[in-house]
Amino acid sequence: MKTWLITGADKGLGHSLAQSALAQGDNVVVTVLAADGQSPLAQAFPDRCRSFHLNAADHARFPAVVAKAEAAFGGIDVLVNNAGYGLASTAEETPAEKYRPLFDVDFFGTTEMVRAVLPGMRKRRRGHVINFSSMVGFAAAPGFSFYSAAKFAVEGYSEALAKEVAPLGIKVTIVEPGGFRSDFAGPSLDTSFSQIEDYAELGAALRGYTAARHGKQPNDPALLGPALCRIAAEAEPPLRLPLGRDALDYIRADIAQVLAELERWEDIAGSTTREP
Repeated sequence: MKTWLITGADKGLGHSLAQSALAQGDNVVVTVLAADGQSPLAQAFPDRCRSFHLNAADHARFPAVVAKAEAAFGGIDVLVNNAGYGLASTAEETPAEKYRPLFDVDFFGTTEMVRAVLPGMRKRRRGHVINFSSMVGFAAAPGFSFYSAAKFAVEGYSEALAKEVAPLGIKVTIVEPGGFRSDFAGPSLDTSFSQIEDYAELGAALRGYTAARHGKQPNDPALLGPALCRIAAEAEPPLRLPLGRDALDYIRADIAQVLAELERWEDIAGSTTREP
């Protein structure tokens, strides 16, 4: 039996994962945006599930929530940083009042929750940190400049973290979902488009894309939970885990492009090296 702490489990991917973990007999602590901290999961599984209100931008409350989770079940085995939202906008058109809150939730919400959970994992010399990125956190997409930037930050942070905590018996996995039939292309997607004519075509394409895509993405949220439960059971889980055939294809195409570019510019890339 494991104890999970899953952020952003009101609905969507976090809710699906919590359901799967509970179904296999694990203990689960979920954070939700509901002001009263109530979750149907905690009501359905009163002995094995606790729910607490938490806004992922309210970093000062993270240690208290972690302390409650540890008090309830004796320690956290798997932390899942799922809470977050998207932002569709070009780099030039995104004002600070849009991108700074995004980083507070998507990036700093992740790092501060890890900081709150790590002391307990270090003490027990075991644990698994699962941080949600995105396929556009591996290969950026036009119109998602700051969302890609926040998820790139999650990836760099998580990769370094994995190397720091590996000697302590703690694992780290970066999850890179493709398109899931969740609220990401709906209520969980913020947008910010101005009237700069040079970006009008891209803005129109993005509006049409997100509107048409919502509810028709290729991946089923009900299948994410079982997949991550399998990863959490592995003795040597992957550092990166794309989820969905679309994510696999997208990331493979980017890797191929990077390799081709390295080969094309290898002469100049190596020209600055001079052995002392």
